[in-house]
Amino acid sequence: MVIDDDIDLCELIGDYLEAEGFVLNAVHNGEDGVRQALSDDYDLIVLDVMLPGMSGFEVLRRIRAASAVPVLMLTARGDDVDRIVGLEMGADDYLPKPFNPRELVARIRAIQRRTAAAAVEAALSPVRLLLGDVELDSATRGASQGGIPLDLTSVEFSLLEVLLRLAGQVVSREELSRQALGRQLHSYDRSIDVHVSNLRKKLGPLGDGGERIKAVRGIGYIYTRPSEGR
Repeated sequence: MVIDDDIDLCELIGDYLEAEGFVLNAVHNGEDGVRQALSDDYDLIVLDVMLPGMSGFEVLRRIRAASAVPVLMLTARGDDVDRIVGLEMGADDYLPKPFNPRELVARIRAIQRRTAAAAVEAALSPVRLLLGDVELDSATRGASQGGIPLDLTSVEFSLLEVLLRLAGQVVSREELSRQALGRQLHSYDRSIDVHVSNLRKKLGPLGDGGERIKAVRGIGYIYTRPSEGR
């Protein structure tokens, strides 16, 4: 589903995506977008930030309160604030306007590949991962900390899964982008950093106060094993 009040743009996106084999439904205001997103079974939602009445951020907040459906946000070109806010609120990815329809298809395909890869990984890998107080269930895509469920987005779960599997090792930002976002990392792209920041906030520090996810300057991130917290 595309939620955007620009009818001409929706028609353009519709023509292009349908030619690529997608079935598309366009909605032109936030209220209808939220209602349909939560009542129908969509594989992905393309959501514009600037909507009349209800902003795209509010639409995203309401969708995320009840659904983990992948959301790709359309933002104004050069507006880093909108992009970061959208990612912090649970968007899977973003695309600045104006954009080439081929880039939109590429981003959608990347999300599809990530989702499919996660399903395969869940089938082939150990169902449960346990490290310290954090436990992941790959089959259900559920996570808990100290027995309390964690409210993670799909991207955050994928990031945490990669970091836990490679705990104690530095994982590059490029590799995290490939596995968690399903695409290559672009220059000046802060998506992974924002998603990791969100994940850090939700997990908090280690039990001894040590840093759980450490940044390795110029390279990537490392999930600290509990005994290595300090």
